[in-house]
Amino acid sequence: RMVLVLVIGDVHLPFRATELPPKFKALLVPNKIQHVLCTGNLCSKEMQDYLRSLANDLHAVRGDFDENDTLPEHKVVTIGAFRIGLCHGHQIVPWGDADALASLQRQLGCDILVSGHTHAFEAHERGGKLFINPGSATGAFNTIIPEPMPSFVLLDLQGTLATTYVYELVNGEVGVKKIDHTKAS
Repeated sequence: RMVLVLVIGDVHLPFRATELPPKFKALLVPNKIQHVLCTGNLCSKEMQDYLRSLANDLHAVRGDFDENDTLPEHKVVTIGAFRIGLCHGHQIVPWGDADALASLQRQLGCDILVSGHTHAFEAHERGGKLFINPGSATGAFNTIIPEPMPSFVLLDLQGTLATTYVYELVNGEVGVKKIDHTKAS
């Protein structure tokens, strides 16, 4: 059976962005998604409530701009056959570095590591593990990229197959890319 997981982060509402792109909101409807994994920097309770309205099972970690200090730095969630590690990414030095991410993945003992902070979508496989950065759902600016492309990820988990769908807002239109990953036995 298919399990849909929304992977989202770096929203920065209302400080660096005014809203989630309406074309993304139109795609994100309640009762379709079973789990939400958030890399942090939601920056508002309203955004947290919105994500919880999409799926009751919301897992979030603390970003460097989140005031909610009850959120953990890291978290590991088991969904189906996969152990998924979650981390905002400002702790990874240098930011987004593949070796540093691999080190954290080993430390957390996860099959998939989800991190954010760079505001740019990225996915790669390494040593049989999958690494995903969903980017910034609002395209909020940061010091690394002045005008990031808004993006989020839907993970479709079926048995040992994880299909990553990345949704990007390109010139006002939503584009989708697909990446398949099979869990290493």
